[in-house]
Amino acid sequence: MLDNVTVVLVRPKYPENIGSAARACLNMGCPNLTLVAPRGFDIERAMPLATVHSKHILESARITDTLDEALDGCSAAYGTTARTGGWRKGIMAPATMAGVVGEKIRMNGQVAIVFGPEDTGMTNEETQLCTGLVTIPTNRQGTSLNLAQAVLILLYECFKEALSEPFRPAGPPEERLCTVKEQEALFSNLRETLLAIDYLRDTNTDYWMMPVRRFMARMNLKRNEFNLLMGICRQVKWIAGRAFPDRKTD
Repeated sequence: MLDNVTVVLVRPKYPENIGSAARACLNMGCPNLTLVAPRGFDIERAMPLATVHSKHILESARITDTLDEALDGCSAAYGTTARTGGWRKGIMAPATMAGVVGEKIRMNGQVAIVFGPEDTGMTNEETQLCTGLVTIPTNRQGTSLNLAQAVLILLYECFKEALSEPFRPAGPPEERLCTVKEQEALFSNLRETLLAIDYLRDTNTDYWMMPVRRFMARMNLKRNEFNLLMGICRQVKWIAGRAFPDRKTD
C-alpha cells in the first residue's frame, strides 16, 4: 500500500521502540524502515515488540551513519517536530502531509518520513535536510508521544489517503522527480547565485534563504527542471563574475 514510503528513525534510543515502529509499518502497509546511527540497537530486544508478523521489516531494516545517507534516492522527506517557531516554519498537520505524500507518490516519487530521537528530537541541521515538517497536535498537558505512536499516526494518515485515492501513477512520467540531495545542491547553487548578484548579504544567509527553501519544498521539481535551473544559476554567476570580478561568494 505504501511501498514508496520509508520510515526513517534518527538515532533511536530504545530497541523496543524500533520493534514497535516496525509493527506500525506492517499495520499500515509500509515495508521500508531505515535506522540512522541507532544507539545500542539489539534486534533481540526489538523483536518481541515487532511480533513475528513484522519480523521481516525489522530484519531488512537499512542502517546508515547519517540522515543525508538515509535520504539518498528520496524525492521528498518530511521531518516530525514538536517544536515550532524560529527556524521551524510552515509546519503541516498530519492530514496535510498525507495529501502531499500522496501527490509525490503518484508521480513515482520515493518519500521518507523522518522521526528524531526520543529524548531530543532532530537538530536544526537535520530538519533543514527535510523538504517539509509535520507536527502531531496533542493536548497541552501531554505533548510527548512515544516514537512508535508517532510513526503509527503519520502512516495511518498516509494509509487513509491511499484508500481514498490509490497511489497509482497517472502514466509514464516524462522525467523523474528530483531527489532530496539534488534539491539541496540546487538550493546551495541558488544561494551562491543570489550572493553573486548582491541580492543576499554574507551575514546569516541561511536564515534569509528560509522562504526560498520553503518555496522550493512546495515544487514537484523534475530532473529536467533541475538541470534548467542549475544552468541558469551557472550563467548568472558567470555574468556576475565578469561584472564584479572582485566580489567573492562562498
